[in-house]
Amino acid sequence: MTAMNLATPLRPMPLRSVALAVVGGLAFALAIGKALPVTMDTVTGALAPLCATAAESSPLDKVEPIASYPLPNVPGKRVTVVRVFYGPGGFSRPHRHAGSVTAYITKGEIRSQLGGGPVETFGVGQSFFEPPGATHLISANASTTEPAELIAVFVADEGAQLTTYLE
Repeated sequence: MTAMNLATPLRPMPLRSVALAVVGGLAFALAIGKALPVTMDTVTGALAPLCATAAESSPLDKVEPIASYPLPNVPGKRVTVVRVFYGPGGFSRPHRHAGSVTAYITKGEIRSQLGGGPVETFGVGQSFFEPPGATHLISANASTTEPAELIAVFVADEGAQLTTYLE
């Protein structure tokens, strides 16, 4: 075993490593969730006012709360995990999120555009990051014939409204 040379510059993590870290974090969060004495009804009730509803997007779309936990090592912050379903051609209106969001695509392809950035398309196994307060101009299913799905992991202030739609 050799000592780490602190003069060696750090290399950026490959996207695959980041994706594996996100999946590992989700698996850990779900494992912890199964061990906690919190029922899904309690989680759903607590998250309902924080998440988008079908009336705020297209009719075939929905947001399903998965879990929400306070972060014991970061007082006042909470991690929340939701599953977003987009039907064929589905979308969300332009919006912002409180806190940071990492999205991981689990089915189909998602088109996304933040602020004045480019429109990007993400497929199964890919992820994207939204910094706090970023304007999410496009969040949509890239297909008009097949459904799409993503898992979103929010880290935000305790009690924050996670999604705010823009006029």
